[in-house]
Formats: sequence, C-alpha cells, structure tokens
Amino acid sequence: MSMSTSALIAAPAASAAVEQARAAAVEEAAADLGAAAAEAAVGEHLGSVVEDGTAVTHSFAAAVSGYRGWRWSVTLAGGADGPVTVSEVVLLPGDEALVAPAWVPWHERVRPGDLGPGDLLPVEPDDTRLVPAYVQSDDPAVEEVAVEIGLGRTRVLSREARLDAAARWEDTHGPGSEMARAASEACGTCGFFLPIAGSLRGSFGACANAYSPADGTVVSVEFGCGGHSEVEVKVGSPVHVAALVYDDGVDLEDRS
Repeated sequence: MSMSTSALIAAPAASAAVEQARAAAVEEAAADLGAAAAEAAVGEHLGSVVEDGTAVTHSFAAAVSGYRGWRWSVTLAGGADGPVTVSEVVLLPGDEALVAPAWVPWHERVRPGDLGPGDLLPVEPDDTRLVPAYVQSDDPAVEEVAVEIGLGRTRVLSREARLDAAARWEDTHGPGSEMARAASEACGTCGFFLPIAGSLRGSFGACANAYSPADGTVVSVEFGCGGHSEVEVKVGSPVHVAALVYDDGVDLEDRS
C-alpha cells in the first residue's frame, strides 16, 4: 500500500515536538514518583525514530533509582493538518540496562536439595527417569501378590536414571573420595554395610554405622572409612623395648 503525501509530511511535525514529548514523560513519572521528583527523573533527549509517516518515538534518559540504563520512550502522532498527540509513554531497557533474567520454567530451575518440608515436586509425564513397571491385572489375587513382591508401583527407574544415580553416588561416596583413599578397608566387606535391592545391589548399599560420616546414606562397595567393622587397633608401644636394658651411661666409682 502506498503512503499518502499528507502522511509523509506529518512525521517532521512530530519530530520537532521534543518538549511535548518531554512533558508527557514528566507527567508519567509524576504518577509514580510524585511531582517534585518527576522533572529530574526525565533526563537528556537521546534521539527520535520515525515509526511510520504519522508517528515518531522520542527517547529520554531515565534518572530513576533501580532503572540504570533505561529510557523513557514517548510516541507522538499527528496528521498533516492536525495537532500532534501523545500515543504512548513507557520505560524501556537500553543496551546496558539491568533487566531480569529470561524466565525459565520451574522444572528446569529446580535443583537437587531444593525440595523442603511441605513442598510438592510433581513428575512430568515424559520424565526419562521413569518407565512403566507392569500392566495392572483385573484379578484381585494377582494384584495382592504383585504388591507383596514389590510390583505395585506404577513406574520404576529407567536404565538411564539408574546410571545417573550410580554416577552421583560414586562422586560423593565412591573409591575416589578423600575418606575412601585414607581407609584401609572397603564397605563391601564391612558388617555395617546393607546392600540395596535391584540391579545396583552389587555396587551400592546403605551405611548403618552411627559413627561413620556416611551413616544413613548410599555408599559404593569400594567406599571406606575408619569405622569398618573389621578394623583392628594394635595396642602397645610403637617402639620396640628390649627385655633387659643396660645403662652404660653412668660412671662407677671405687669405694674400697
């Protein structure tokens, strides 16, 4: 669509109305900051942009606490023969403005350890950590047995989830930890070690030693600490002492 001649000559009029745009910005600032502070909140004129043949947007520096780098944006419009009017006044961020980070869905923001008492963390339907456990039967007797042997859950861990869990547990209570490197024995041979069920039974278990720093947590069979059930402490002097000691450092005197 071609633009009319009357529309083309309207933009220069709106471009020249800088003081009108400033007054509109001051009025907008007064609504939030009060009349006394409004004048100082609108800074220098930063320039103008022609939006189309009848509208121009003027920008003014914003001297408002908490809005560093922002600007007042005032859009004016007017026809070739009509008055210039204010269409919109808004605060917009500039290139160096402090703005809030991009919004991220809650299920992408939550991290391990964020869940607190009373919090609910629903699982997404397509969560790759879980897979269907078994197909429910319409026989009550079958369902009763299924619950008894642990098949009553709707979903169980997927292979990917089990591998991720194993990697996390290895990082915190695995053979590479400082505690394990200093230990003389491994958890796999400890009487306080309780193997977990399932496919990870051969690699992990729970520590039941109240004096161990890993008590109540999942540990690798290769983890270890000074609280191993078979640790023996040898009692006695670390320095070998002879059965008979001669003191030859004393001079003997003749008393005859």
